[in-house]
Amino acid sequence: MRFLFKVLVILMPWGIKRLILVRFFNYEIHSSAKIGLCWFYPKKLIMEANSKVANFSVAVNLDLIHMQEYSSIGRSNWITGYPSSSNVHFAHQSDRRAELLIGRHSAITKNHHIDCTNSVVIGSFSTIAGYGSQLLTHSIDILESRQDSKPIVIGSYSFIGTDVVILGGSSLPDYSILGAKSLLNKKFLDSHKVYAGVPATMRSSVDANAKYFNRLSGFIN
Repeated sequence: MRFLFKVLVILMPWGIKRLILVRFFNYEIHSSAKIGLCWFYPKKLIMEANSKVANFSVAVNLDLIHMQEYSSIGRSNWITGYPSSSNVHFAHQSDRRAELLIGRHSAITKNHHIDCTNSVVIGSFSTIAGYGSQLLTHSIDILESRQDSKPIVIGSYSFIGTDVVILGGSSLPDYSILGAKSLLNKKFLDSHKVYAGVPATMRSSVDANAKYFNRLSGFIN
């Protein structure tokens, strides 16, 4: 019955759907926020002013999705997790949180796969651009022969090119660029740099005065 109820909710007009999600699912959804035709059911959802989720995206088995103001998730994204309440495979990680945190004015474009078995944090004014990128927080610990997970952190005012792979334990600093088709598998610290390659390394510097790094709106004409 709960499954059928969720299906019916998806098909309802947004105004009615929002009221049901707030009332019966205890979601916090600002009146100016919007979710399209999506299977979008984390345990907890917070959508601040003017945040939005486009059609055909899926979000399942997460503890939390928190979208700050003017943040967006585009069409046909697949966002998965493994909730902390089901710790069969991750009993050694008592502080693990299956969550996606998106800063204000940041955007995830379309057709990406984001594995939130552990925390994925995207800073403000950042873009997961293009198509087909994978953010993977969990894998197999070969030495211990068990499932393991590590968080991913994307800094503010960063730009992620198309078709990249970002592994758990990686971080990209504020004001950085990750080139298309790169593999990010470690923590970098230096801002205003271009990181690219397989695996990604620092390739060049970027002018701190670049307009992308100083814009006041996430949307780019």
